[in-house]
Amino acid sequence: MTSSPRSPGRPRAGIDDEVFAAALRTVDELGYPGATMDRIAAAAGVAKTTLYRRWPSKGALITDCLIHTFGPLPPADDALIETAIRWLAGKISEPGVGAAFAGVFVDAYSDPTLRELLSTRFQAPYLEALQAKLDQPEAEILLLIDVVAGTMLHRMGITGSPMAKTDVTALTDMVLGHFTGGRRSRTR
Repeated sequence: MTSSPRSPGRPRAGIDDEVFAAALRTVDELGYPGATMDRIAAAAGVAKTTLYRRWPSKGALITDCLIHTFGPLPPADDALIETAIRWLAGKISEPGVGAAFAGVFVDAYSDPTLRELLSTRFQAPYLEALQAKLDQPEAEILLLIDVVAGTMLHRMGITGSPMAKTDVTALTDMVLGHFTGGRRSRTR
């Protein structure tokens, strides 16, 4: 019985998960600017070249990390907007996630390639899912995303903490007021 030769180094399966976890830990401990590719590689126990073979920049790595961390929108029937807002608040509250989210958006301001990556790979799936489920024009869904994510990131930037649950509820009520014409379609 012959076995196929194994390539040198660590098996590839699971490397992305390890790198993403290390990236979030590093961002949580050192902040987004301090989470260099060198430090993320060291925290993941891989060579920096391993990172650069997969991601051309820290922004690309963090974008994929966020895509992995956030995953798809949670299922929701009648309360999609409320569910999505609470889900986003919960994700942003996870260690390192809010800082990674804010940091990569700051980098994207001056990096058109990263901006395109965030738009097409991170935002577009949520935009399409929300637009299909809410039957609203794209401009309305983009406003929803901007208001909700922007408010949560602004709060973290100003206070250093995620939004309190009472504030998430108030934000949800404001957004629902816009989309339901002032009618509350959910129970508290």
